[in-house]
Formats: sequence, structure tokens, C-alpha cells
Amino acid sequence: MPERPATAAAFDVHGYMDSMRPRIDAALDAALPLADALPANLHSAMRYSVFAGGKRLRPMLVLAGCGACGAESELAMPAACAVELIHTYSLIHDDLPAFDDEELRRGKPTCHMAYGETVAILAGDALQALAFEKLARATLDGPASWAAASHEMARAAGSQGMCGGQTLDIEAAGQSLDVAALRQLHAYKTGALLTAAVVCGGMVGGADSSATEALRTYGDSLGLAFQVVDDLLDVSGTAAELGKNPGGDEARAQPTFPTLIGVEASRAEAARLRDEAIASLDTFAPDAVAPLCALAEYVVSRSH
Repeated sequence: MPERPATAAAFDVHGYMDSMRPRIDAALDAALPLADALPANLHSAMRYSVFAGGKRLRPMLVLAGCGACGAESELAMPAACAVELIHTYSLIHDDLPAFDDEELRRGKPTCHMAYGETVAILAGDALQALAFEKLARATLDGPASWAAASHEMARAAGSQGMCGGQTLDIEAAGQSLDVAALRQLHAYKTGALLTAAVVCGGMVGGADSSATEALRTYGDSLGLAFQVVDDLLDVSGTAAELGKNPGGDEARAQPTFPTLIGVEASRAEAARLRDEAIASLDTFAPDAVAPLCALAEYVVSRSH
């Protein structure tokens, strides 16, 4: 296995995340319509879901990807907001009765439980539209790299990314997939948006083609590691730890890494993917990518 950079081992990832989260939340607060602006029920539902909690991992990857290329991370904040808005919309829709039919998300009632199914659908739709409004504004006001970043984000959210992966996931229920097919499913459903986050940050930060591909490799490996750990947590986690009811994959007969290769092999695979992600950054200055390396460590060691 590749040796992990000493800067990553010494990096205070929890301190980093604690410092970044308020910055991201403030930007999201400014981006969202006021809760009492018409239509108030819709805007309240949007805010409820965005501020229901969450690690803000995806926007942190945007900002860390920008910083890895030597730029001020704040430059990429519109993309950081956009990816979190897209992620939140996907969670609202995932929780609907037509999909996973979840009652809890991040320890709170899901959007459709709190606001009703119709408003939840519209809140998700509006969050996605707002995400691309933010990206469009940055594209109009900024350099050409914003157009490339917007294209990257749109592709990751669509039929060849998150939406396509959700379709494959629905079709896989009760089916016997091999590991290659499961990897492809999750590369779309989970990995595409995580990869887009770090790549978009790099693009805005001035990444050349070589750096962009290195960040893409990092994101691809990290995205799959994230999903392997999610599968493991669904087996071993508690409702208090996860903020939602565990065992959902088994109840829906969804193929997972633990069911295909076993729990221990899944843990080893998550660790291998983490090391692969970190190794992909070896051409960057170690201090510049310390946040990305530490976030990869965090993804595999997390308990929720």
C-alpha cells in the first residue's frame, strides 16, 4: 500500500471541518430565499432540508480541491453551495415513498414527513434549480473555468451520474449483481457528485489537465470508498449514530458490498480505495493536499 503523507496524518481534520462548516452554512444561508418569502411553505421546506444537519463533505471537497491548486478556497464557494444544494435535493427525493420511503434523515423527520409529499418534491426541484442558478451567475461573472465547472456538475447530476445511478439502484432491487456492476451503479449514484465536487474546485482554482485528472482519480476512488462505508454502516450502525433507520438496504433487497463480498472484505476494500485516492495526489505539494488526504481518511473512519 502507498505510504500516507505525514501532513495528512498530522492534519486536524475535525478542526478543519469545524472551521469550514460555518463558512459554508453562511454562504448557503445567503443563497437560499428567506423562509417567509412567497411561497413561504416551499422556501421553509428548502431551508429545513438544507439546514437539517449534515457533514458538508461535498462543499468541503470543492473548497479543498480549489486550495490544492494554490488558489484561495473562497473563490469556489458558489460551486460549494451548488453541490450541497444538489445533494440535498437528491436526499429529499431519495426519502420519498416512491423511492426509499424514509421517515428520518439526520435524526429529524424527512422533508415529506414534515411538509407533505407534494411540497417535498417541489423543494427538491427548486434546490436543484437554485444550484444551477448559482453556477450560471458565477459563469457570467467569472473566468471561462466556471463554464467547465458548471458542465462537470450538470453531467454528474444527470442521467450519466446521480440520476442514472438512482435508476440502476431501483432496477437492482432483488437482483444478483456482480461486483463490477455494483461498482458501476455506485460510480453513478454516489461517486459522480463527489468526483464533480473536487474536480470543480480544482477547475475554478486553475487546475491544468494533469491536475484535473489527478483530482478526478481521487474523487472516483473516494466516492466508491464512501459508498462501501455507507453499506457497512447500514449493517452495523444504529439509528442514533446514522440519523436514520439502519437496515434499509436489506429491507429493500438492495445489493451491497457486504452482501456480495462480506464485511471484512468490504472494510479492506474501503481502506484500499482510501489509499488509492491519497496516492493519486502525489504530484501536488503535500501541504496543499493535506485537507483532501485527511478527508479521505475521515470518509473511511466515520461512524455516520
